[in-house]
Amino acid sequence: MTTRPLALVLAVLLAIITAPPSATAAPPPGKVLRIGLLYVVSPKFDPVSNPVDRALVEGLRANWYEPGRNYTLEIRSAQGNPERLPELAAELVRLKVDVLVTLGTAPTLAAREATKTIPIVMVGVGDPVAVGIVASLAHPGGNITGLSVNAAEISAKRVQLLQEAVPKLSRVAVLWNSSFKSMALGFQQIEMAAPSRGVTVQSVRVSSSDDFDSAFAAIGRERSGGLIVLFGPMRGNDLPRIVEFAARTRLPAVFELGRGVEGGGLMEFGPSLPDLARHVGAYVDKIANGARPGDLPVEEPTRFELVINRASRES
Repeated sequence: MTTRPLALVLAVLLAIITAPPSATAAPPPGKVLRIGLLYVVSPKFDPVSNPVDRALVEGLRANWYEPGRNYTLEIRSAQGNPERLPELAAELVRLKVDVLVTLGTAPTLAAREATKTIPIVMVGVGDPVAVGIVASLAHPGGNITGLSVNAAEISAKRVQLLQEAVPKLSRVAVLWNSSFKSMALGFQQIEMAAPSRGVTVQSVRVSSSDDFDSAFAAIGRERSGGLIVLFGPMRGNDLPRIVEFAARTRLPAVFELGRGVEGGGLMEFGPSLPDLARHVGAYVDKIANGARPGDLPVEEPTRFELVINRASRES
């Protein structure tokens, strides 16, 4: 099985649930905005080769923000060690950034604990209402707004896609990180969606890097016909281990978008994260011009992508 698969990308356009805030296209005169950026896994900010970073810069530029001219970035990455997020969030708060941009649920939760006053623009958070980050999508309240992902719809769709790829599928293993509420919510949605399709769910929970060997053994014993990976913010070398396991055992697997196909996974499905990141500029501009985060509706994704590893299907 090749480790450099041909990929078929299908863009699925969905109805706009919440319209993005319109840009004012007028940065405050004479103001150099200090933007804090908090990651889990990205080792460095790379707008040249990283599509999410590039989209973030493009979105700021679309609202007349240019690096070095009217904004600077303070970037902190946990480099695959989510336990570092609280200290990194606190460090950005001490730097007195004007806005905090958080990529993912764990960084957003860390930022929320670090400050109740600095505006936070979250990106790619699964069901922020259920997790307790915002009061509602239409009226977030507090100091957090941004862009979420529809965890319920995505989870149900992954079951459907896997069954369409493996027509006789009757049992699917779900590998998920039980340490994070967002992962638990995703698993619950899969549990709800699977019975209507005649699929039994095998719950395979992990909470640390030490759990993977036993998790893989459990999947092998139960002989599940497919795998859905809800990859939480674990250490940086965990994902390659999961991909290698799926490729070695030839287990059809669905991963989150941007993770899993390179190396042997069958499919990736999820919202287009660059599309979400591109809208950060509009939120930042609104906040810089005096809008309160709690008054800016949280936007949900309008575009999802399905990436199929054709080499895996033909092997």
